[in-house]
Amino acid sequence: MPQQQGSGAIKAIVWDIDDTLFDYATADTAGMRAHLTAEGLLGAFGTVEQALARWKELTRAHWARFEAGETDWESQRRDRVRAFVGGFMADGAVADDAAADAWFTRYLGHYEAAWSLFPDTVPALDTLAAGYRHAVLSNSSQRNQDRKLRVLGVRDRFEALVCAAELGVAKPDAAAFHAVCAELDLPPHEVAYVGDQPDTDARGAVEAGLAGIWLDRAGIGGRPELVRITGLAQLPPLLARDTRFGAPETFR
Repeated sequence: MPQQQGSGAIKAIVWDIDDTLFDYATADTAGMRAHLTAEGLLGAFGTVEQALARWKELTRAHWARFEAGETDWESQRRDRVRAFVGGFMADGAVADDAAADAWFTRYLGHYEAAWSLFPDTVPALDTLAAGYRHAVLSNSSQRNQDRKLRVLGVRDRFEALVCAAELGVAKPDAAAFHAVCAELDLPPHEVAYVGDQPDTDARGAVEAGLAGIWLDRAGIGGRPELVRITGLAQLPPLLARDTRFGAPETFR
């Protein structure tokens, strides 16, 4: 069982973005539905849920190739597009890089139109603004996430934005967590990490020496070894209570 390491007051909060601050799942579904409808491909997949399942399967597979250093950021994205639509479009329709990029750009337009923060995001950031420094660590690219935070109106809340595409290493690797701590010039035990994935985010942070917090919005539960909250309104009292989160059972 991982243990929270170190002692001393938490001085900074590092955040995940997708499905933590930003309602990625809702935007993903709405965006994919609109895009496939516009491309005349929705019927090819049966339902938008089936299309999303296939897209996520390919995303995981090609992201793993990127993590392993087998491909670069742009190539993994193009390969996802080709694998996703290759069987439903005319031969060669997305064969070259420019065509694959154009397809993905059209998809992004529909996806971005559905972007929104969770309702508890700004209230939590407001409450925590004076007491803590704030940064982001994301398994995405800086270009993508910087633009996302700017469009959503919260980029100025974070003094640092660190992303896997530029680092060349991704969560849950300890090196990713240590990179954002270095950016803040703080030791890991003075940094809390908040994210929606129990292993990639919370457990990875704990094993890297940070104070990891699992944001379990769906109320999945379990994982008693992790500090768990179900909404961001629970975060300020949790941080104030104890540097190593001696939280009541209702937060777990």
